[in-house]
Amino acid sequence: MYTRKTKKALTAFIMSVAFATTITACGGNNNTNTPTNKPSEKPTETAEGGNNSATGDGALAQALNGDFKGKKVTMFGPFTDADEVKFTESIKAFEEKTGIDIAYEGSKEFEATISVRVNGNNAPDIADFPQPGLLKGFVNAGKVVDVKSFLSDEYLKKQYNQSWLDMATMPGASGDVMAGIWARSSVKSLVWYNKKAFAEAGYTVPKTWTELMALTDQIAKDGDPAWSIGIESGTATGWPATDWMEDIMLRTTTPENYDKWLTGELPFTDPVVKNAAEKMAEIWFNEDYVYGGRKSIATTSFGDAVKPLFDNPPKAWLHRQAGFITSFFPEGLTADDYDWFPLPAIDEQYGQPALISGDIYAMFNDRPEVRAVLEFFTTGESLKTWIQTGGVTAPMNDADPSWYPNDQERRMAEFVSTADTIRFDGSDLMPGAVGAGTFWKGMTDWVSGTVDLDTALKEIQKGFK
Repeated sequence: MYTRKTKKALTAFIMSVAFATTITACGGNNNTNTPTNKPSEKPTETAEGGNNSATGDGALAQALNGDFKGKKVTMFGPFTDADEVKFTESIKAFEEKTGIDIAYEGSKEFEATISVRVNGNNAPDIADFPQPGLLKGFVNAGKVVDVKSFLSDEYLKKQYNQSWLDMATMPGASGDVMAGIWARSSVKSLVWYNKKAFAEAGYTVPKTWTELMALTDQIAKDGDPAWSIGIESGTATGWPATDWMEDIMLRTTTPENYDKWLTGELPFTDPVVKNAAEKMAEIWFNEDYVYGGRKSIATTSFGDAVKPLFDNPPKAWLHRQAGFITSFFPEGLTADDYDWFPLPAIDEQYGQPALISGDIYAMFNDRPEVRAVLEFFTTGESLKTWIQTGGVTAPMNDADPSWYPNDQERRMAEFVSTADTIRFDGSDLMPGAVGAGTFWKGMTDWVSGTVDLDTALKEIQKGFK
């Protein structure tokens, strides 16, 4: 997860990008450095009068033609140390091709620093937000350039499924704006298992929630706990529990209710939310279903929780976690040793959702060369070499499946592209006092048995002020 949570949890995978050949929407000639969500120059119009898109004269095409050679685009984000080196290397080919200098600056205090920069009229041209919730405030204040001012609806819908566009749309100073573009993502709704041991035991991958619970019960009858679960993560303890809740919410209520839940409009004390927690408890609080029992969950590190699956013989069989968890697998494992299946749908009327995390790139200064760089990041080509190294799923539709290093990651991309609903990690969209505060703590208190469910939900809701 590329979020508040996993910045504490693991070293992020970093983009390696090659220059794009895709020719996309048009750019204007607005050279102002003033942040605005209403660029002074309108997009070029075609003979038919609509926005010119993918016709060969857009900002990216101009950049690839060398029109912006010598220009500098500033970029600010959370990549530092080795990650910053990797990112700088990843944009080298594009810089060499176009002559644009992408001057990247990274900070371990990105969240606090970006607020100071933007509010002090010293915003970077582009900023990488791993938490879209933080971006919302800048959008509402009119600080962010509306991507639709230079990228057409037609192009955006070609590059991204509608759920991505919905998640990038935020309330602006005078109406909704497309706040940025999705540059990378990680799939979260995955259940991992030991491929060889699973087959030898005669277990089959469940396709429905009923089948999942039947498998869980069968494993228990065979003498083992099915699930290994851990939510300990230092000061971020509790975030894996919030991920489970988010996944179950998407499977037990409407996407609209999920969105209302993130803002506090649907309170944690609502029966809809309590129902999701109770569904989760059917697994978590059954002593026969969880390795170490309920008491072990809050004290087991999330990174260690997957390891019992690969003991010989396995001490547990299933582990729900995002794609990044392969970084915590025991050394020596290959893609032949493990596999995953989607956390199944619970109520068929809500289909098969996908919970994701990712980075959204927002644009604060509207100049042609900045448009070109942001446009480049909308292309699958911009993620090609990063995809090839593993650990990332492209949100763009034009990423080639052959780029993924193994079948597991290729299927993740397919899962996201075919999901009935895609929604971002909920706690990263909630106000910080909730998402990284009362939600983490309330879930931990409930799971550890310190408080009952009703009390936990009331305490979590108090984070909305």
